[in-house]
Amino acid sequence: MWRLRRAAVACEVCQALVKHSCGVKGRLPLQKLHLVSRSISHWHHPTLKLQRPQIRTSFQPLSSLTNLPLRKLKLSPAKYGYQPRRHFWPARLAARLLKLRYIVLGSAVGGGYTAKKTFDQWKDMIPDLSDYKWIVPDIVWEIDDYIDFEKIRNALPNSEDLTKLVPDFDKIVESLSLLKDFFTTGHKLVSEIIEASDPLLLLGSPGETAFRATDHGPESDKHYRKGLLGELILLQQQIQEHEEEVRRATGQYNPSYAQQKRKVSDKEKIDQLQEELLRTQLKYQRILERLEKENKELRKLVLQKDDKGIHHRKLKKSLIDMYSEVLDVLSDYDASYNTQDHLPRVVVVGDQSAGKTSVLEMIAQARIFPRGSGEMMTRSPVKVTLSEGPHHVALFKDSSREFDLTKEEDLAALRHEIEIRMRKNVKDGATVSPETISLNVKGPGLQRMVLVDLPGVINTVTSGMAPDTKETIFSISKAYMQNPNAIILCIQDGSVDAERSIVTDLVSQMDPHGRRTIFVLTKVDLAEKNVASPNRIQQIIEGKLFPMKALGYFAVVTGKGNSSESIEAIKEYEEEFFQNSKLLKTSMLKAHQVTTRNLSLAVSDCFWKMVRESVEQQADSFKATRFNLETEWKNNYPRLRELDRNELFEKAKNEILDEVISLSQVTPKHWEEILQQSLWERVSTHVIENIYLPAAQTMNSGTFNTTVDIKLKQWTDKQLPNRAVEVAWETLQDEFSRFMTEPKGKEHDDIFDKLKEAVKEESIKRHKWNDFAEDSLRVIQHNALEDRSISDKQQWDAAIYFMEEALQARLKDTESAIENMIGPDWKKRWLYWKNRTQEQCVHNETKSELEKMLKCNEEHPAYLASDEITTVRKNLESRGVEVDPSLIKDTWHQVYRRHFLKTALNHCNLCRRGFYYYQRHFVDSELECNDVVLFWRIQRMLAITANTLRQQLTNTEVRRLEKNVKEVLEDFAEDGEKKLKLLTGKRVQLAEDLKKVREIQEKLDAFIEALHQEK
Repeated sequence: MWRLRRAAVACEVCQALVKHSCGVKGRLPLQKLHLVSRSISHWHHPTLKLQRPQIRTSFQPLSSLTNLPLRKLKLSPAKYGYQPRRHFWPARLAARLLKLRYIVLGSAVGGGYTAKKTFDQWKDMIPDLSDYKWIVPDIVWEIDDYIDFEKIRNALPNSEDLTKLVPDFDKIVESLSLLKDFFTTGHKLVSEIIEASDPLLLLGSPGETAFRATDHGPESDKHYRKGLLGELILLQQQIQEHEEEVRRATGQYNPSYAQQKRKVSDKEKIDQLQEELLRTQLKYQRILERLEKENKELRKLVLQKDDKGIHHRKLKKSLIDMYSEVLDVLSDYDASYNTQDHLPRVVVVGDQSAGKTSVLEMIAQARIFPRGSGEMMTRSPVKVTLSEGPHHVALFKDSSREFDLTKEEDLAALRHEIEIRMRKNVKDGATVSPETISLNVKGPGLQRMVLVDLPGVINTVTSGMAPDTKETIFSISKAYMQNPNAIILCIQDGSVDAERSIVTDLVSQMDPHGRRTIFVLTKVDLAEKNVASPNRIQQIIEGKLFPMKALGYFAVVTGKGNSSESIEAIKEYEEEFFQNSKLLKTSMLKAHQVTTRNLSLAVSDCFWKMVRESVEQQADSFKATRFNLETEWKNNYPRLRELDRNELFEKAKNEILDEVISLSQVTPKHWEEILQQSLWERVSTHVIENIYLPAAQTMNSGTFNTTVDIKLKQWTDKQLPNRAVEVAWETLQDEFSRFMTEPKGKEHDDIFDKLKEAVKEESIKRHKWNDFAEDSLRVIQHNALEDRSISDKQQWDAAIYFMEEALQARLKDTESAIENMIGPDWKKRWLYWKNRTQEQCVHNETKSELEKMLKCNEEHPAYLASDEITTVRKNLESRGVEVDPSLIKDTWHQVYRRHFLKTALNHCNLCRRGFYYYQRHFVDSELECNDVVLFWRIQRMLAITANTLRQQLTNTEVRRLEKNVKEVLEDFAEDGEKKLKLLTGKRVQLAEDLKKVREIQEKLDAFIEALHQEK
């Protein structure tokens, strides 16, 4: 329908044009009509039936110029210079006016083409704001539901009304001069844009700037000649040829113009074109930078609004942050199932002091790394994740502190923190470490990617370095570069001789075909000054000097070598240098191969291209690994849950706390029995040797009681409370250990044994008994020992029983000591074929002699007199036994001790009926049982002490121990190395691997889903 309307309008236009231009009645032939009118079907023309085109079934572009004949118009020269005068002059004027329409149409076509291409270029440079469609209200997208566009279209004027709006061509004739100037300007603008199309393409979209050739060749011309654009270009060519023929016919053609052009030398043409190309490149470079700056500010404002919560919606995690989390989990994943990390990241390698850190800082737009003059500063790999954000900040993976990169004090603190972490990672005796430091940098306008800065490759190990530093750096670099999907950013110092490069050989070994390597030449400003032949730089950038190959080659300038320079100052210096550099003016370097901005765009594009190509394959490999691990778990541990190390620790923690609580369930009787027995075992030797035996050797009861009271007082003041506390603490430890190590039957899990033992030892080490316990205990013990009143016969018999047990134990020990001294008796010698040594024989003879003397005087004192020692020695010498006086004394000590203990035991039997005499204070009685009273006092003191200690244990110390255990468990929970050391075994490792693989797969799936949504 619209074709019919346009045809009718065109017919009316042509008829009106003929009437106004020539004033002659009748019809013009179809060939004389306007060029646009000729391309429209004329239903009113009488010759239409003979010229009706054939019906075409193939698809053609819907254009009013589709049926335009694209043949050249050959005009006879006679029409312009030799036509007879008999024709009417109005007809000639109309013909001239019709020819001028070509000029009008050509100018419109050229200007439209120029405007269209300029609009497309600006449209490509405008940032994609499709992610922020949610800012626009939903009603805008649903406006067609509320507005009836069909009614609006019907209300518009029809073709008849539009015909009245056709301009008067008489006025067009008056403005021919202005249109001619416009045509000339449009023609020049078209030529300028076509010539500048190559740099525009180079500086266009980020996805195509880095690795696309600058010349398109004939294929590009064929591409542009298709469709409506091709028809317009051919139409312009026809107009130009038509003008040339007119000028040639009228004699207006000036032949000297072409001759004047030919006089320009080829060299001047080349220089002129190069300068023009450079100016065009720099012009569009500045335009692009201005647009990027405006885009950066716009994105910053939008992100700040989102950050303030204006829209009350939670922002999703950015794509690069999701990918960085996957890499962090993979860096901690260490299993023996040959599942390698093949996810892409940008690995930055280079010789020491080649400018790696400076390039990274220019990409991150902040001076974030420690700097040094010639010394090694990068001592461990640093993983830097760049992402967009409203503020320019940096933060570590394991910290919540944000460093504001716009403040110098925060930058200094960040550099200091990185240096501290590097030195902490380096073990004693080493220079570099393979442990990675993870850092996130956010800011408006940053290119999203993950970079890993590696220690610089060195050729010689200097003093102060570990001997294996060179090999360690090579192994770290190879470990990162051998990833088939890692992008290698090879940094080469342009200010030094290329033959001194080490890293290029290493990179060529890891990536011989250069399919994932980007070469960067730094310090180009110094190279231009110092290099005698600039062609050497061109050879490096073209990949002809080094044996390595690369995807792209870049030349950058990272400042003047001053560490205090800001990023903005370095950018200005870099732009100024390349603007005035001969390397660009002489086309040794191309515009897309310079500046760190182009480098960051190219690296980001290559990084995301590699990610999209490889991430799904990595996800599939982890799915296979997960299936294998799950199958192995089901076969080996079918009835156990898949608990990883942290979950096992939590389970063990609950069991340990339950066991600590079990201490409070111990009965008081059990505590007192254990404490009393343990305390007597600790003090029995002191009581027998230092109190009872010295006092029992006195001649009367008064001296015995006095000696006992004095020694008990001294013992209570100095030793007894401390010994009691030690016994109580050891008892608590023993009970705690018994609960911790006691098997729980089928529920016992031996995987917790090492952890429980470590918790027990650390808790005991931290536990300290209350300092005031000894003071209160001393008073209680002193009062208990001063009491001598035995209230009943039962207590008396208990004291005698306690005394007999103590003396029998000592007698048994003494008999054993004597047996070891004199050797086996005659029974053992005959039955077990044992013999005495010479020394044992001497001790046996001495013992026999001393027993004879003791038998003669059973009340002999505890010490031998000197004359008695001499007598014994002479008696032994008479029998041929040579003895030393010290040997006689040692033997006498054991012999007399046995004699005394036997006598004391006999006295205990006599005292069984002495309670009656005790109540009468042994008046009119030859029986004295003061030793029984002593042991009763000791026994009562032990019972009271045990009761006091039990109260302290149950009321205070058990709770303090429980608190210590909780603190130890909390410390162990935060110490990953402790858990790794204490919870070991195949079961733990398998559960850990299964958890890690699941986590990696889930994060990869979420990342892939977000990646597809971004596409």
